[in-house]
Amino acid sequence: MSVAVRARGLEKAYRDAGRRLEVLRGIDLDVEAGSSVAIVGPSGSGKSTLLHLLGGLDEPDAGVIEIDGRRLDRMGSRERARLRNRTIGFVFQFHQLLPDFTALENVLLPARIAGVDPREGWNKARALLEEVGVVEREDHFPSELSGGERQRVALCRALVLDPPLLLADEPTGNLDPRTGDQVFGLLMDMAEKHNTTMVLVTHNPEMARRCARLLVLDEGLVKEPAAGNAGG
Repeated sequence: MSVAVRARGLEKAYRDAGRRLEVLRGIDLDVEAGSSVAIVGPSGSGKSTLLHLLGGLDEPDAGVIEIDGRRLDRMGSRERARLRNRTIGFVFQFHQLLPDFTALENVLLPARIAGVDPREGWNKARALLEEVGVVEREDHFPSELSGGERQRVALCRALVLDPPLLLADEPTGNLDPRTGDQVFGLLMDMAEKHNTTMVLVTHNPEMARRCARLLVLDEGLVKEPAAGNAGG
């Protein structure tokens, strides 16, 4: 299962030393169900801000976001939390694994929050860890894992509930190029296998080009890249 994402007129600004800093200036975005979209742009252009808005982690100052036709601004806090848990998988640059939980326990966490049958959740978590090649590390804590292993575990955690939407924020930015390429390959393969809609923000133009569609975020707006220019 996958979902479509639609945004209209998104605006977001922050206060910096008493000055209003406009980050997003009226963004329109359409992501087809089951597709993969990469968003590149200069540092500080608002890529992470946009992803946080799409995931319901923050609210826009203006504009509308729809996930599978459901408007985020019309949801209460409990409904939005359920949407994040059951519909959206997040993968961040820094794995954000809980240090006192093993790899398997970290992957299981969303399933426990969702009230999934413990045996069902355990089977799914182990299957995902096996799929990404780290099942033999299931009883290890994050501090005992390599950077690549941690990010693989984080990917499994994002997918344990089969979310129809995956949001990835610089998922390989903290890894060396070789490990990053391996993890990104897994990310793309897993998204395709699970028929997941994916929105990725990255500084890496080579990785961005491997997505079905490439967009540039610059000066607060999302644009199609100029011919021959997909840098990020």
